[in-house]
Amino acid sequence: MGDFSVILVVLAAVVPVLVLAVSVYLLVNYQHPDDVNQAYFPKLVVVLGLSVAAVSILMLPADVANRQACRHALYNGACSLTLPMKTLWIAVYIADAVLVFFVIPFAMFYYEGDQDKSIAKRLRSALCWVIVSAIVCGLCLGILYGLVGKVDFTVRHLSSSVESFPSSWSGFSSGQPCISPLTRQVHHRLNALALNLSSFGSLFLFDSLLQCSAYTASASSETTWTMRATFPEYVVALATIVGSVLFSIFGGVGIACLPLGLIFSFIRRPKAVITRSQYIKEATELGKKARELKKAAEALHQEERSGNKGRKWRKNVKAVQKELLLLEDDMNALEEMYPQGEQAETTWAFTILGYIGKLILGIIGLVVSVAWVAHIVIYLLIDPPLSPFLNEVFVKLDSVWGLLGTAAFAFFCFYLLLAVIAGETMLGLKLVFITIHPMKWGGTLMNSFLFNVGLILLSSISVIQFCATAFAYYAQATAAQEIFGHTLQSLRGIKYLYKYNVFQYAFVGLSLITLVYYALFVRMEKEETNREVSAFELMSLCFYCANDESVVGGFDQIGSQDILEVFQDSSNFPRLDQGGEGRGNGLRWRRPSGSERESAAAMEAAAKAAGASRAEMSAAEGMAGTRVESERR
Repeated sequence: MGDFSVILVVLAAVVPVLVLAVSVYLLVNYQHPDDVNQAYFPKLVVVLGLSVAAVSILMLPADVANRQACRHALYNGACSLTLPMKTLWIAVYIADAVLVFFVIPFAMFYYEGDQDKSIAKRLRSALCWVIVSAIVCGLCLGILYGLVGKVDFTVRHLSSSVESFPSSWSGFSSGQPCISPLTRQVHHRLNALALNLSSFGSLFLFDSLLQCSAYTASASSETTWTMRATFPEYVVALATIVGSVLFSIFGGVGIACLPLGLIFSFIRRPKAVITRSQYIKEATELGKKARELKKAAEALHQEERSGNKGRKWRKNVKAVQKELLLLEDDMNALEEMYPQGEQAETTWAFTILGYIGKLILGIIGLVVSVAWVAHIVIYLLIDPPLSPFLNEVFVKLDSVWGLLGTAAFAFFCFYLLLAVIAGETMLGLKLVFITIHPMKWGGTLMNSFLFNVGLILLSSISVIQFCATAFAYYAQATAAQEIFGHTLQSLRGIKYLYKYNVFQYAFVGLSLITLVYYALFVRMEKEETNREVSAFELMSLCFYCANDESVVGGFDQIGSQDILEVFQDSSNFPRLDQGGEGRGNGLRWRRPSGSERESAAAMEAAAKAAGASRAEMSAAEGMAGTRVESERR
């Protein structure tokens, strides 16, 4: 026991440091170039949020390991020096709730504030919004806690008479478990009288005289024990309800689309490098789509200037936003099919290896997803459970090595968080009323980062509750099960959601619907759209061209000018639905800087001097003002 406790203490000290390092690594590699060397406060919130979410997920395996350190204890005080898990749970989840409902909204309001205002004014505006949100949340929590903040435990009411300590136990048997035989006779007589009088209240009272054995007690011995829940536990419970709604929707969709998306990506991979003529043809189609998006963006911009920013306008903004994201995927696909530069063959080889890696990860993810859904059906939805299933797997892995089962347990919990992010992205692309915030390597803006971190934090609470329920056999006698398995599932007003497995049924149902959708519609949809180009650069194209026609030149001549890439403040357009002015709240853009224009012009001049076709310049390393023109021969 001592060696295992030492390992647990070392892990408890090292893991948070590793989690912090990984959070910083993700921020540095996912952030958008426009946010480099700025937006430090939102970045601090992102790192803190990711760290809290990861630590909260890892705390459940730590709770299990903490319990295992005491499995040989002979008395209650033998494990007094282990981790105080219940206190840690409450502290982490209070921090989780504060981040989700106060700190992250403040950071988003500050980040999306009007860039023309001073820092003090932006801070004041963000603080006002957060104070209003805090007042509303505080009133809702206070009213709910005062009215229904109680826990109703179903217990058996047992009682018996007393007598002096007997010298012989011959008077007791399974038929006579109570202490006094006289009590039993009196009980029968009183019960007969109660039945004749139809006095059910008296019947319960007289029954309680004999209900001294939990095994033989009748149903009438059940009663409700009510007590007031602590306020921190009530806050965690309500946050869990909100997270469970999001988790059952996004997680149910994501548990299927996460592995299937990787597998379908391999199936639809480019089989061979296309020719230059094919590349020019696809670039021409890209130009046509760019012109359509330009017109749509100009129309939305005119509506915004006229003050017509109603529901229909926001709906159209989101539709254009999602169209741009789809075109970005096509742009990446086109670049993959026509690698350029001196290392074109090496680039193509790495592309093929990347798709093979997606296939492998997709197969592994599919196995994990099937195991999750099967475990939910076998262990949670069928009563009594057919088998412990994954619980038994974790126990056997622990018998091989002390922390092997705990590591597998942590992996299954983390997989659910990945499924939530995948489900949110997919539904955001398909449903107009859901704002999409994709996470892209080297292209994620801070508002998207903050949104996804908030979603991860909110879902992490429900993921822990879900895992504590799904793996109740493996996680028994832990502090997490005491909080989520007893208090939460007995909380007045919401206990029926857990009693009848509402979230579990929704999770499994949405996963099956997503599977059917992939089987029937995804391939058909891809064949019908058949996009091969476009994207985030097009958003720059639309807005920058709308602002400065002199830069565009003959944009309408699609045959001679296929693509025009420009820089813009890409955080302006995606958040048009927030209202007000400022970053993310208006169709504002910026011109490329002088150095960006000079670099682009230099690259174009060098290409001309080398006699290169403009079509070969489409991968101009992301520089502004680069053109790709088909060479007329």
